[in-house]
Amino acid sequence: MHAKDLVAAVGAARAAGLSVVLVEQPYRVAGRRSPAPAHQLDAAWTAVIEHLRAGELRDLPLVVGGRSSGARVACRTAAATRAVGVLCLAFPLLPPQRAGGKPAQSRLPELDAVTVPMLVVQGVRDPFGMPPAAEHRTVVQVAGDHSLRTDLAAVGEAVRVWLIAAAGSPASS
Repeated sequence: MHAKDLVAAVGAARAAGLSVVLVEQPYRVAGRRSPAPAHQLDAAWTAVIEHLRAGELRDLPLVVGGRSSGARVACRTAAATRAVGVLCLAFPLLPPQRAGGKPAQSRLPELDAVTVPMLVVQGVRDPFGMPPAAEHRTVVQVAGDHSLRTDLAAVGEAVRVWLIAAAGSPASS
C-alpha cells in the first residue's frame, strides 16, 4: 500500500475529486511475501468490495485497481464487483519462467476478460512484458521497470487523465 506508484495514483485520483479506499492484500497482512492462490485472493477482494458496497460505497460508481498481483485480482473480479473501470499499475503479463520449466503462459486473458474501461500503466523496461492496447484497454508506457518508480509524475498524470476522461471524474465537470 506504500509503493510509490500506488501513492502517485492515489494522489492523482484525489486530485481528480475522487474518494479512494486502499485495501491491503490478506497475504501481506499475514506477513507473507508470496500471494495466496488466485481464488483465495479473488474471494477476499470480492468480500471487501461487497462490505464497502453495503455501506460507504452504496450506489457509487466504483473503479477498482491495484498494482502487479492486485491488478490481476481487480481484472478477474471486475464483473463480480460491478466495477465501472479498472486501473492496473505494472500488470505482470508474463510470469517469470522457472528454470527447466515450461514456457510462461501469458496472462492476457485476464486483461481481455475486462469489458469496462481499463488503464494499464506499464514501465517500458518491465520484465513481465507489455500488454497491448485493446478496445476497452488504454496502455500508457512510462519510463522504468516493474516498480514504476522512475517517473512518478508520469504515472500520476496518466491516472489523472484517464480517470477524468474514462471514469467520469467530478474534476471533468
